[in-house]
Amino acid sequence: MMRFLTIRTRPLLPPRDNIYPILDQYLPSLQEGDIVLITSKIVAIHQGRCLKIEDAPDKDELIKKEADVYIPRQDIPNNSVVLTIKDNTLIPTAGIDESNANGHYILWPKNSNRIAKEICRYLQKKHKIKKLAVIINDSHTEPLRYGVIGVAIGFFGLEPLADHRGQPDIFGRKLKITRSNIVDSLSEMAVLLMGEGAEQTPIVIARGVKFVKFTNRHTYKKLIIPPQEDIYYPLLKRFYGRKKN
Repeated sequence: MMRFLTIRTRPLLPPRDNIYPILDQYLPSLQEGDIVLITSKIVAIHQGRCLKIEDAPDKDELIKKEADVYIPRQDIPNNSVVLTIKDNTLIPTAGIDESNANGHYILWPKNSNRIAKEICRYLQKKHKIKKLAVIINDSHTEPLRYGVIGVAIGFFGLEPLADHRGQPDIFGRKLKITRSNIVDSLSEMAVLLMGEGAEQTPIVIARGVKFVKFTNRHTYKKLIIPPQEDIYYPLLKRFYGRKKN
């Protein structure tokens, strides 16, 4: 039976804190087949990806610097955000966050897939298990929907997609393009359980997920569609049709 275990921890403190004592102190004994989902914020604090707000008086310039591509605030309804794409993810403000940040801007982690691998290897060795995966996630908004949902920004230890192509549907018709996005689906549940306020639950363990294929290889590229091949490119080209300053 699939279960999700929420892990309450002490706050990690900007501008820099160490995630490994947190993992040592608060994680229960991990089992073969566990998937550890960690919010990007505590990974960023671990990396020291924090900046005092008074040291960045122009937040929009900071956002543009951090973004891969962006649409400026003046082109957004109500001038509410700078809309960005960063690390193959559509997200406002390049993921920069001020909540639970104690007077800092918290940037997105660097090399999320690499740090996911480092954490995965550490936990495999510590708990003496082989089948383990780590997903680093964040919350973002979905076009045409209110509210935030989860998205994976980096991961290691599992195949990100379950491929249903060639399998029959209930009427025997073979599926041609259908694949399930495992890492983002698990991230959505994790972000829901982690909360957005003072919950102090930055880690969720997914246990008993039967359809996951574990691996020792980097698999992130299998998830990513080149922008020009994406069915949403007619919308995305607004980003890619302009040069970043």
